[in-house]
Amino acid sequence: MTHADGFVALRGLTLAAQPGEQIAIVGPSGAGKTSLLRLLGAAMRPTTGQLDVLDADPWSLSTADLRRLRARIGVAHQAPPLPARQRVVTAVLAGRLGRWPWWKSVASLAYPLDIAGAAAALAQLDLGERIFDRCDRLSGGQLQRVGVARVLYQQAQLLLADEPVSALDPALAQQTVRVLTADAAARGATLVASLHAVDLALACFPRVVGIRDGRIAFDRPAAKVDRALLRRLYASEGGQLPGLAEVPPAASAQRLLRPAVGGEAARADSCWR
Repeated sequence: MTHADGFVALRGLTLAAQPGEQIAIVGPSGAGKTSLLRLLGAAMRPTTGQLDVLDADPWSLSTADLRRLRARIGVAHQAPPLPARQRVVTAVLAGRLGRWPWWKSVASLAYPLDIAGAAAALAQLDLGERIFDRCDRLSGGQLQRVGVARVLYQQAQLLLADEPVSALDPALAQQTVRVLTADAAARGATLVASLHAVDLALACFPRVVGIRDGRIAFDRPAAKVDRALLRRLYASEGGQLPGLAEVPPAASAQRLLRPAVGGEAARADSCWR
C-alpha cells in the first residue's frame, strides 16, 4: 500500500485469517496498523497484490456489491465519526443502515425504530442510561464505547477495531475488549483489533501479529510471544512496551509474562476475570 505522497505504508505483507478467528495487531506508532485495517475494511485499495475479504475481492465488485460487502464489515474507530448533535440511540442504530432498506434508514433517523436493540448493545458497555444523550455530552471514552456498541448492534461478520479502548481506563478497557471478543465468539465472527496496550493483546487474543515498518515482524500464538520479541518490535521506541495506563509496573509485567508462561488458561483468567 503506497500513499499518494509516495510513502509506502505496507509492503511484502501476507496475512490470512480463518472465519471466527480473533487476532490482535500490535506495533509501534506509524508501523502500518491502521492502514492494514483500512485495507481489510475495503476503505482503501491496495496498490499491488491481492486482497480477499469475506471470500470476495472488494475491488472487482460492482458498486452495489461493494456496498453490500462493506455492510458485512463492522469498524470500531479510535475516534468514532459521530455527529456532535446526534443522539446516542441514533448513533448505535446507524450500525445497520447498510442492511436496512432506504425507507427504514430514513425513518429511523426521524424516530429510532429499535430502541430496545440499541439499549441492549449499550447495556453491555455500561452506557444504557446515556441512550438519549447527545454525543457532544459524552467524554472521549464514552464515545469510543458508543462506537463499539454500534458495531455490536451491526452484527457484522468481520469486526475491525482500531485502538478502540485508547481513551479508557484499565478496567473499562478490559471490559470493552471482553465484550468484543465474547460477541465475536458467540456469533462466529472474525475479529481483528489493533491495540496499543500489548498486555491487553496478549491477555485477550489467542493470536498476535506484530507489525513494524509496514511489514509483519511476527505472527504467533499469544503464548509464544515473549518480552525479547516485543522489545525488538518496539526497538524504535526505546524498547518500551506500551501497556494499560495506570497499571502498577509489577502488575503490568506480570500480566505481560503470564501468557508466555501459563498459556490459554492464564490468558483466559487475565482477560475474563
